[in-house]
Amino acid sequence: MTDKLIDIRGVKKRYGAVDAVNGVDLTIGAGELFGLIGHNGAGKTTLFKMMLGLLPASAGEIRIGGQAVRGTAFREVRRSIGYLPESLALYDNLSGLETLHFFARLKGVDRSTCPALLDRVGLASAADQRVRNYSKGMRQRLGFAQALLGSPRLLFLDEPTNGLDPQGILEFYRILAELRQGGVTVVLTSHILAEIQQRVDRLALMRNGRIQALGTVQALRQSQDLPLTLRVSFRPGDDKLLMTTLAPLNIGPIEAIDGIARFACPRQKKMALLAALTAAGTTIRDIDIHEPSLEDVFLGYAEATP
Repeated sequence: MTDKLIDIRGVKKRYGAVDAVNGVDLTIGAGELFGLIGHNGAGKTTLFKMMLGLLPASAGEIRIGGQAVRGTAFREVRRSIGYLPESLALYDNLSGLETLHFFARLKGVDRSTCPALLDRVGLASAADQRVRNYSKGMRQRLGFAQALLGSPRLLFLDEPTNGLDPQGILEFYRILAELRQGGVTVVLTSHILAEIQQRVDRLALMRNGRIQALGTVQALRQSQDLPLTLRVSFRPGDDKLLMTTLAPLNIGPIEAIDGIARFACPRQKKMALLAALTAAGTTIRDIDIHEPSLEDVFLGYAEATP
C-alpha cells in the first residue's frame, strides 16, 4: 500500500443505545481508489461524515494527512477535500453555473474555474439552464462538479453514479482515472457492485457498524472460497465423452445441452480441470471461466454469522 493518508483507530458513533459505527480500524493509502460497501444502515455514510469532520466520533480517532479530524489544524486539510453526498441539496431557481459559483464562494475557490468544470462533467451546454429543469443525472453531474472545485487531493463520493446513464457512468470513471493519475485519493460507496469491482484497489465491507472484510476484490473472493463458473463448448454428440473426462474430478452437477456445458468448479480444482479439458483434444471447442462477482462475495459475507 502507498503512504498512509487516512488513519482510523477504534472509531465509534453512538446514537443512544445504537452503535451506528462500532470500533472501526482502517487505513487508506495516498492515491488509492478505495470502496466502502454494505447494506443500508451498515454505517458507511456515518463513517464518511466522521472522516469529513461533519459528525464527532463518540470514541476513537480519525487522522487525515496526519491531522486529527477534530483538531484545529484540520481546517487547512479540509481545503484539499472534495465531497459528494448521496443527496446534494441544490437551489432550483439557480442555473448550473450560478450553483457552481455559489459553492465556489463557500469554498473560497476562484469562480473562473467553474465553466471548465461544467464542461468536464458534460454540462457546458446546460450551464445557463435552471437546475429545476435538470434531470436526475444532470443534478448528479453538477454535484460531482462541485466536489471537484479547488482541485481536491482527496475525494469522498457517496453513491456518485446514482441517476447516471451508462454513458455518464463511463465518463465519471474516466474522470476518476485522470484524477488518480494526478495522485488524487478517492473513497467511494456504491450499491452497484458490478461497476466498481474492476476499478477499486481495495474495499471494505461494513456490517452492523463494523468492518467485516477488507482487501482486494480477488483476496475477498479467495477468502470466501467461492467456486468458479465455467461454460464449455464441445463437439455436438460428445456429451458422454465430456462427462467421462470430467467424472474423475468429482466437481458436481453438470448441465450439458446442445454442445454447451455449464457447471461450477471449486477453485482448488481449476488447474486439474483445465488439464483434463485440454487432454480431451478437439472435443473441446471453447472454455469460458467466470470468477465470482463482487455481488457473490458480498452475499457470501452477508449470509455469514456476524
